[in-house]
Amino acid sequence: MLKNKFILILIIVSLIFPLLSYLLNFYSDWLFFVETGFSSVFTTTVYSQTIAGVFFAVLLFGFALINLRLAGRAAFPYAGMFIEAGSIRLPRGEAQRFVRPLGLLACVALALFAGQWGAMRWEELLLFTNRVTVGTVDPVIGKDLGFYLFSLPFLEMLKAFASFLLLSTTVMTAVVYYVRGGITLTERGAAVDEKVRRHLAVLAGLFACVIAAGFYLDGFRLLYSNNNAFYGAGYVDVNSRLLTYRALAFLTPVAGVLLAAGIWKGSWRLALLPPVIVVALYLIGIRVYPGVLQKFKVAPNELALEMPYIENNLKFTRFGYDLDKIETVPFDVDTRLSAVDIANNDATIKNIRLWDHAPLLKTYSQLQQIRTYYKFFDVDNDRYKVNGQYSQVMLSPRELSYADLPSKNWINERLIFTHGNGITFGPVSRISKEGLPEFFVKDIPAVSLADIKVTRPEIYFGELSNDYVVVGTKVPEFSYPTATGNINTTYAGKGGVPIDSLLKKALFAAKFKTEKILLSSDITAKSRIIYNRNINERVRAIAPFLRFDGDPYMVVDEKGRLKWIVDAYTYSNRLPCSKPLTGGINYMRNSVKAVVDAYDGSVGFYISDPNDVLVKVYARIFPDLFKPLSAMPEDLRRHVRYPHQFLQLQAAMFAAYHMTDPKVFYNKENLWQVPALGEKPMEPYYTIMKLPGEKVEEYILLLPFTPSKRDNLAAWLTARCDGENYGKIRAYTFPRDRLIYGPKQIDARINQDSFISQQLTLWNQRGSEVIRGSLLVIPIEKSLLYVQPLFLAADKAGLPELKRVIVAFGDQVVMEENLELALQRLFGGKKTVAAATVAVETDSKTPPASLAREAMSIYEKAMTLQRQGNWAGYGEELRKLEQVLKQLSR
Repeated sequence: MLKNKFILILIIVSLIFPLLSYLLNFYSDWLFFVETGFSSVFTTTVYSQTIAGVFFAVLLFGFALINLRLAGRAAFPYAGMFIEAGSIRLPRGEAQRFVRPLGLLACVALALFAGQWGAMRWEELLLFTNRVTVGTVDPVIGKDLGFYLFSLPFLEMLKAFASFLLLSTTVMTAVVYYVRGGITLTERGAAVDEKVRRHLAVLAGLFACVIAAGFYLDGFRLLYSNNNAFYGAGYVDVNSRLLTYRALAFLTPVAGVLLAAGIWKGSWRLALLPPVIVVALYLIGIRVYPGVLQKFKVAPNELALEMPYIENNLKFTRFGYDLDKIETVPFDVDTRLSAVDIANNDATIKNIRLWDHAPLLKTYSQLQQIRTYYKFFDVDNDRYKVNGQYSQVMLSPRELSYADLPSKNWINERLIFTHGNGITFGPVSRISKEGLPEFFVKDIPAVSLADIKVTRPEIYFGELSNDYVVVGTKVPEFSYPTATGNINTTYAGKGGVPIDSLLKKALFAAKFKTEKILLSSDITAKSRIIYNRNINERVRAIAPFLRFDGDPYMVVDEKGRLKWIVDAYTYSNRLPCSKPLTGGINYMRNSVKAVVDAYDGSVGFYISDPNDVLVKVYARIFPDLFKPLSAMPEDLRRHVRYPHQFLQLQAAMFAAYHMTDPKVFYNKENLWQVPALGEKPMEPYYTIMKLPGEKVEEYILLLPFTPSKRDNLAAWLTARCDGENYGKIRAYTFPRDRLIYGPKQIDARINQDSFISQQLTLWNQRGSEVIRGSLLVIPIEKSLLYVQPLFLAADKAGLPELKRVIVAFGDQVVMEENLELALQRLFGGKKTVAAATVAVETDSKTPPASLAREAMSIYEKAMTLQRQGNWAGYGEELRKLEQVLKQLSR
């Protein structure tokens, strides 16, 4: 008796603790959704989870229980007194006493499992009930694409549930019959009572109908086939497998009826013959005949027979990744760029990005980190009107790194050190005399050297934020350090959940597994607990059905507040005839822009692609979640940019799917690839430039293409980011009858340049680390400039300094201290670039005798440095000598 009570207590505890944990998370999630203003999203999700879970749980419980009751009521008077299975011998009467409670327990357990499984399928349910038509039908079966995106997943879910329902019920029913004596095992085999046969016959007939439904749905899945040369249904699929699946979908229910009749009558020949026929038809029509058809008919005439199916793959892959909007424009490149053209494209030149992300992040960390517990996690690229000029900038938030706090304890991590502080913000191309970046905004408190002001520098929500902090306590929050001491602050925002009751204290103490929240005397009724502080986790908690970009970026609005913009994607793996990515996704749109306030955590979701069919359905499901992009504040809308990760994905597809002729696509006659320097392919990069045929400069995203397995340029892809042109993509194609140098060829020319290679060798011999930055292709007028910055660091942990800029044009490659000098060498003339640093220049009116004396002085100094082993200084003097000699030769 005591043992039974102990077991009962263990069962109750094992049920109560998961229930309490669920209720705890449920209530804390509800408070979070109320805080962010999206309580309707929470209730819609919970209602759908509850409806789906209860539906599947009740259906399984009811169906299984009815069958078990039917099995339990049947009497088998000729059953033996014992249940015998090999050497095991149990009294049947004793075993039957456990049938009903154990059967009920099994029904409950399976119902709970089915309910949890159904609750996890809430999204399929909502998509199905809110489905819309796309207006485009698949070319094979003729169904609207909305059927594949919204209905087919739901139907497959029902089929999977029905299979599990019937199989589990059949197994439990058979066990009950076995215990009760309706099924006995003898030396001759299994003996089945007539009542048992009739019951199982009905279940077998129902299961045959489920299998038939599976065959019907498998016909639609043929449109996701991989046929090596293309994706989607091919000739063999349509002319063999699809016909077979349709025949099976019709014949299987008939076979099921015959199977049930055979079992009902006890005629095993009648019962087994129909399934054998179905299996044989499946093997022949799905496995054998398609192989024969492929080998002897399709393979010798593949292009002719597969042509319409290749067209389907081209059409729907381009639709799936929004490639149809890419406008192809011929770009007749020439090499007649002049100093006048450079002057006319002054804004483009000023905004060529010389500061690479990785070296700049390290430089920012050493110059602007201020304290060890601050950290720059990433550098973002954006554009602003700075002092009246449209400028490309680099911006990095100064976040708080909890891993680097000097003293780690609960009060420091949760009450005092609650937020990061400010940003570092500067131009992409300007260099100080020391080779370091210049700043528009720097230091703590923020010092602005331009008309960009940061009035609310605190960062409570970021990429490095920990799971929770408590604000508004008796303990003042640390704001920033000064030479005379620390400055404290008190949170004045509306973010977080008020801890205004003992119940909430206990709730969050249990949620975050610390009694300190409950016991701390520093927490008052005015205190607020801020959780879900990581911006990626925050937006994902609100909209888990979206996929979020891995590179959120910070924006300074007109009021000086810091906001995060996170690109979000709708996606599906259900678009027919579309080539999938790794992971199966074959439809994707950048349809949503999420905005998170870095101070109070307020979140907004804005629809950037209203034509996306998926976002239309999600907007019907959650009408209070999304707003049109026009509702986004104008000062934030000016900073919306096309996501570089999405363009990279589109470029990977466009490399093959720019070929719209099925024959050209099949033969891969014009296959492109993204060029690679080393093992890593080039990534899209932002710049400000004047596109061909346009009158003003704009902020764009650019990526070049080369022909497959070739190094010359084939095209360059650009996504526009500004105003009404946002989202428009152009592919500028180069003539195929001439050589246009590609990045790898320019890189080889740089390596082969004697002066550049000598200088790099000298730097490396001294022990310095030479970092070659990204090689950028910059279209200007009808020509191409290649620009690559060179960084120098004393060692791997040293401060990277931008020491040289390499510029290539046509057959010329030059390396100078800055972009201005490089352009002067290439094109002549006098060009003032904002990124220029003070260079060693010689007045053109200097007499030749003075130049000769200066050359001799430089030469003597260079020889002295050579004898001292100062190779970097020696190389520097040689470069100066070269400049003087060029002056003499004029």
